[in-house]
Amino acid sequence: MSEHVTVLGDETVRHVFTDPSGLYVDATFGRGGHSRRLLALLNTDARLLVIDRDPEAIQSASLLAHEDRRIVVRQGSFSNLSVWLNELGWNGSIKGIIVDLGVSSPQLDDANRGFSFQVDGPLDMRMDTTSGESAADLLARISEKDLADVLWRYGEERFARRIAHALIDARQKQPLTRTVQVAAIIAEAHPRWDHRRHPATRSFQALRMCVNQELEGIDAFLPQGVSALAVGGRMAVISFHSLEDRAVKQFFRAKVQGAEWSPEMLLGHQLPSAFTFVVRRMEPDAREVEHNPRARSAHLRVIERTAPS
Repeated sequence: MSEHVTVLGDETVRHVFTDPSGLYVDATFGRGGHSRRLLALLNTDARLLVIDRDPEAIQSASLLAHEDRRIVVRQGSFSNLSVWLNELGWNGSIKGIIVDLGVSSPQLDDANRGFSFQVDGPLDMRMDTTSGESAADLLARISEKDLADVLWRYGEERFARRIAHALIDARQKQPLTRTVQVAAIIAEAHPRWDHRRHPATRSFQALRMCVNQELEGIDAFLPQGVSALAVGGRMAVISFHSLEDRAVKQFFRAKVQGAEWSPEMLLGHQLPSAFTFVVRRMEPDAREVEHNPRARSAHLRVIERTAPS
């Protein structure tokens, strides 16, 4: 299994760090690359809440927490952020939040996790392997129309209907349970191959995002994240494909532009914004991409709360 290389690690921490004694959140701990960088800057009285859905990531986080009393660990989706912050009494006092929406290298490279079509393994794709429906379970029960909708919505796959038909047709002959098996069916059904990208790329993305309800999680998390920030607090989000990045961009833009009064209240004038951009959009430089090709599609956006709501 390959070591996970943190994407935009130094840049993200540099832009989110504002107070060495503050309260911080790493909402997608992974293998702790961002957390360790942040902890190196924090004082002994600072605190860091780390969150992840993946049991293996939580095991790594728990080991780190055993060594460093500043860390608090919670397992689950970052869409539960406000619940944990309320339990801790931290809501509204957070100085920095980091969210990395990518799949980690250990997840991709472990055949048993089923994320990759490049290695054969069970078609699982769950971030939390202890609960929920696997990709194989999804393909066993979904209708052709709904599958086409999934491939289009979560993967923006132009040939969603053709691929969905091929998968449902294959399902009639044998269960779809293996990554390479499903990738081969998709490749055969796909009419246009791009030499730079495997034809199953978008479909595998779609299945993974559907199984883990990733877009829904982002939509639930973003308002909780900005609500958790103290004045001067910052939230950094790293995204890896257009669907995620679009959701983050549109949400951040709306917060920076501010809400509008009704005409009856203030003649339609705009409310002063309580947020500002710190980083509108940053990409890894050529050196980072050369060292870690999986970073090539990453985008970092950072927002700061400048006033109370």
